Amino acid sequence: MNATDPDEGINSEIEYSLGKTLKKKVYDIFDLDKLTGEIRIKGIVDYEENDVYKLDVEASDKGTPPLAGECRVVIKIIDVNDNPPEIEVTSLSNKVSEDSKPGTVISLLSVIDKDSGVNGKIISSITSDVPFELKPSYKENIYSVVTKGFLDREEVSHYEITIKATDCGEPPLSTFKTLNIQISDVNDNSPHFEQNPLQFYLTENNVAGASIFSVSATDKDVNDNAAISYHIVREGNQRNDVTSFLNVNSDNGQISALKSFDFETLKTFHFQVVATDSGTPSLSNNVTVNVFILDQNDNAPVILYPVSSNGSAEGVEEIPRNVNAGHLVTKVRAYDADIGYNGWLLFSLQEVTDHSLFGLDRYTGQIRTLRSFTETDEAEHKLVILVKDNGNVSLSATATVIVKVVEPKEAFAASDVKSSTKVDEEDNVTFYLMITLGSVSVLFLISIIVLIAMQCSKTTDYTSKYLQETNYDGTLCHSIQYRSGDKRYMLVGPRMSIGSTIVPGSHANTLVLPDRRRGSGERKDGTLIKPTGR
Repeated sequence: MNATDPDEGINSEIEYSLGKTLKKKVYDIFDLDKLTGEIRIKGIVDYEENDVYKLDVEASDKGTPPLAGECRVVIKIIDVNDNPPEIEVTSLSNKVSEDSKPGTVISLLSVIDKDSGVNGKIISSITSDVPFELKPSYKENIYSVVTKGFLDREEVSHYEITIKATDCGEPPLSTFKTLNIQISDVNDNSPHFEQNPLQFYLTENNVAGASIFSVSATDKDVNDNAAISYHIVREGNQRNDVTSFLNVNSDNGQISALKSFDFETLKTFHFQVVATDSGTPSLSNNVTVNVFILDQNDNAPVILYPVSSNGSAEGVEEIPRNVNAGHLVTKVRAYDADIGYNGWLLFSLQEVTDHSLFGLDRYTGQIRTLRSFTETDEAEHKLVILVKDNGNVSLSATATVIVKVVEPKEAFAASDVKSSTKVDEEDNVTFYLMITLGSVSVLFLISIIVLIAMQCSKTTDYTSKYLQETNYDGTLCHSIQYRSGDKRYMLVGPRMSIGSTIVPGSHANTLVLPDRRRGSGERKDGTLIKPTGR
């Protein structure tokens, strides 16, 4: 400030001061030098608080009485870019359903900047890679956050949306705002089995009522949408349906059998298990379960031969005393219902009268002599054969063979008795066979005779038709046969001369005579009539 006073001396000395009516803040911000009149800033000037200050400055001299003059100083504050933008969320949905359509609004926000002009111009955007976007409103600096694609909670269940607001000042200032969005689940995933079909192996003779295996499914959804229950598909109300003996725990998929399975009667079966979630609406999936029953060594060998009349495994074999070493005495036959090693049978001599006399093939069960009999050998020998399988805990059965050593004549007599029995059986079969063949032969002969008789009957009738002619004078008949196309014709009549001619195209195969016999009679049935003039 600069003031002048035309007086001289002390009367021209001037002092400056601020008006007494100004606001207190003005005194805090501005300072006036009372001698020089310079106005200095001693506080903080903020354009956003006050952009114009009006100062009343008073200049007074030191005369008596002092004289004063007043002046108003208007100070305009120039804005600088000292305020970053501010983002205010006015509405927000923290949870968004995963089935929301593109364009669904999840939040509303406003952006402001206290600066003015270019410094207050704001550019807003979403910086994170998310399926959301900012859409400006018809009002300035008002935006909505909307979905720009489909959401899938099973892939991403939580999003952090970072919004950036930048002004256009120099240098530009920016502000960031983060929105946390949770994606809520809908029941859009059905239960899933890792493997389909499932293969299970179950050893036979399982404990009835105990759990034999389990099935498990997973669901990508959460809460009730992922709560899975299980049930078995029942195929009708058949009593023999294997699923009627199965039960599944609806909560954990544990499958138990209500009966014990037997490999010898059932080797494999399959069924279906359905897994259903608890969503609304509920979704389900099924799996095919193939069960293979494994064999246990639970069947002892059964002796097929020898078997006595009372059912015991005993037999008597008679052999001549003069047989040589290696003679086949008999063969023990056995059967095991198990398979594999459990059904592989081995034969051994558990008890024998003379170990040097008989030998047993451990694989085939054949009993053979090891040497020739001597006079000192006993006439009767008892052999006890042990038949056992190869299971982990082997099961066995025994057969007893009584070998009687007889003289050759007795052996042949016994063999003749057996042979005669077989011959009688064969004679009976031969007798019935001969009766059958004889019956067939007789029927065939009767058929031939009937056919011949029918043929002869036809021939007689045909001939008599042409011999009952009233004008026939006893001349020896003559017959001619010929073919026309696929038909065969025969003419019967008196002997004709060489000049006679047969015309195949005439009516009923009529014999036509030359002109010199024009007076002769003619019949259309092929019979010649004796001429009258000769």
